Amino acid sequence: MSGIYIHIPFCKQACHYCDFHFSTSMKKKDEMVLALAKEIAMRKTESDSEIETIYFGGGTPSVLSNDEINFLISEVYKNYKVVENPEITLEANPDDLSAERILELSKSPINRLSIGIQSFYEEDLKMMNRAHNSAEAKKCLEEATKYFDNISLDLIYGIPGMSDEMWRQNIQTALDFGIPHISSYALTVEPKTALSKLIQTGKVAEPQDEVASNHFMILVEMLQQNGFIHYELSNFGKENYFSKNNSAYWLGKKYIGIGPSAHSYDGEKRGWNIANNSLYLKAIQNNELPIETEILTVSDRYNEYIMTGLRTIWGVSLERIEKEFGTEYLNYLLEQAQKFLNDDLLSIENNILKPTLKGKFLTDGIASDLFYVES
Repeated sequence: MSGIYIHIPFCKQACHYCDFHFSTSMKKKDEMVLALAKEIAMRKTESDSEIETIYFGGGTPSVLSNDEINFLISEVYKNYKVVENPEITLEANPDDLSAERILELSKSPINRLSIGIQSFYEEDLKMMNRAHNSAEAKKCLEEATKYFDNISLDLIYGIPGMSDEMWRQNIQTALDFGIPHISSYALTVEPKTALSKLIQTGKVAEPQDEVASNHFMILVEMLQQNGFIHYELSNFGKENYFSKNNSAYWLGKKYIGIGPSAHSYDGEKRGWNIANNSLYLKAIQNNELPIETEILTVSDRYNEYIMTGLRTIWGVSLERIEKEFGTEYLNYLLEQAQKFLNDDLLSIENNILKPTLKGKFLTDGIASDLFYVES
């Protein structure tokens, strides 16, 4: 077992681009914390090894009080074997991170903050309907870096109206705070989000792939020049600052997902909790786990390895493909990969298949072309 992910399904307000599961009503927050604690206990038989990471995701986990966070961490310790120094991450928004709150958190078991900055420009934050402003973003980093060494921040690129120079300045501002880990994503228009409606009605311009691609190349160049390792498509870390929680997902380790909409994986099957707060609470209160599971086929496991492997610094091991999935899958992979090898989008070195710099931005599309589809 590698980790426990705890989904906190509450936000102060809805960001226009977000399609994660959350509620802006805090009415059931107390009830939810107790239900999360109960699910943690109910699922303790699923873990047969030590927990290495505890991750509070969401939603916005920083809407919980420090007492509520500490209570949930203590429930993990009560029910599972935990390594001596686990990585314990809290996703947080700048508006929740006052100087007093950061000081309190630094005295708690939380040892890593993942801060949702997204942009240091006021116009971007307003367009995305973020709950914080630019001044709060900078102030919280000023305070957080006094007490926390292990900090990650999120930045979004490809935002309509964001010039290359503005994007460079966003990255530079993060670098100036000495942050050792940056997660960065292209602005994506998900169906049924407020952003999708704003674009349909012409109130916001549609993000352009060419702009996003250019921003991505700037990101890679600037961060590598500043000593960051591009260890996953959207993640950059200084040495010894890779996210242990996320690396475990990409390396196929087991994890338990607690809370509504949370996913779990045990090496053979994948499970996901119901994405409805009321139904989740009702089930847990009735001593039932509101989880659906699917047994992964050989092709499912192959496809997942291709997707995660190509996104990471570790690539796809051709030796592992042959050993775990057989010669048929290896031959299929090499055949499908040939056109990308010819176009210098993929390369093979030391029996490892990886995207080239030119191919990195196109990784997800390339991976889907390498998937094995059952006839």
